[in-house]
Amino acid sequence: MTQGSQTPKASAPHTPVPRLRPHAGPALLAYGFRPFFLAAGVAAALALALWLIALAGGPALPTAFAPAVWHAHEMLFGFATAAIAGFLLTAIPNWTGRLPVQGNPLLLLVLLWLAGRLAIAVSAIIGLWPAAAIDLAFLAALLFVIVRELVAGNNRRNLPIAFVLALLLAANGLTHAEAAGLGVPDGCGWRLAIAVIVFLIALIGGRIVPSFTRNWLTKNRPKDPPPSPSGRFDQASLAATVVGLAAWVVLPQTPLAAALAAVAAIVNAVRLLRWQGHRTLADPLLLVLHVGYAWVPIGLALLALNQAGLLPETAAIHGFTAGAIGTMTLAVMTRATLGHTGRNLRAGHGTNSIFVLVTAAATTRVLATLLPDYWEPLMWISGSAWIAAFAGFVAIYGPMLIRPRIDGRPG
Repeated sequence: MTQGSQTPKASAPHTPVPRLRPHAGPALLAYGFRPFFLAAGVAAALALALWLIALAGGPALPTAFAPAVWHAHEMLFGFATAAIAGFLLTAIPNWTGRLPVQGNPLLLLVLLWLAGRLAIAVSAIIGLWPAAAIDLAFLAALLFVIVRELVAGNNRRNLPIAFVLALLLAANGLTHAEAAGLGVPDGCGWRLAIAVIVFLIALIGGRIVPSFTRNWLTKNRPKDPPPSPSGRFDQASLAATVVGLAAWVVLPQTPLAAALAAVAAIVNAVRLLRWQGHRTLADPLLLVLHVGYAWVPIGLALLALNQAGLLPETAAIHGFTAGAIGTMTLAVMTRATLGHTGRNLRAGHGTNSIFVLVTAAATTRVLATLLPDYWEPLMWISGSAWIAAFAGFVAIYGPMLIRPRIDGRPG
């Protein structure tokens, strides 16, 4: 993304960022971040609004999924996958030196994503299996495109991204299989999906957050110590994260899962501290990346306490989803949209407000689980703040996404 140009290159040294071919169609289809970030913002706000309406006893969608299952599915495989698609389709051209997917091929991917959302919403009418086939088609097509681009660009270093995306596709399949009563272990699909997305945050965040911080400190506070360089500790942190999350997926509610999650929480907290985020208070657009990543060790710590029998699992789930996924997604989408539309990387009052709102949404959602006597008001506060954050993103950044770059360049 904008950050992709600063992400370490994975193919031949000095691979240039590709020149973009002029795009004669709508600006919305000129680059992957445009339609998918807009879709992610709309989906985040709309899906939660529909969930709150159902929770309050209002009319529900004709979906074959139980309301809570539909809510989880659409947050993971609707909102989050749209954001992931926007990131990957924008970052990969910078990694490979190839031209981006745009125009009709990009439109097809967007339509597949939208078809999946509609199919899940009316799955009680069309049937579980037709809905599953339509829904799974998007991630399958995205996986094909990502593999094709990485292989064609000889970008072997980032091929594990394709494997992670394949796991996300498998997680969606497991969710559909469980809904159909095929004997899938309870919650295995959504646990795997959360684990995969949190790992992506740990992997990609470990590249972009210290990189942006180093660049900002060099320019604005050159006498301050830079973030610690990536090395064996970061590799160990990623390994601990994988092991801790995997134990939760396959061995939930066990002492081993509790211990491994605790270790992963500690090493991720240390990793975050090494990035010098406390020195970036003057730049909210950078600081929010550190805040978003902070939810990874927080979520892991909550998970460790849950696996030890000390806290409800929903505290950890929403630490990961509302916290890490929600905050980091909003942080990346705002930064990338500003950079890729030719604007300065500076957060205005509206952007700062949506950062505060998403943080409030995540915090109150976790507190709603920890303080059951206040569950209902905290739930409504959290839901309202979440909707306002992403509706605010759509209102502020939607016009940027649908219009050409302000500097006249393609993209």
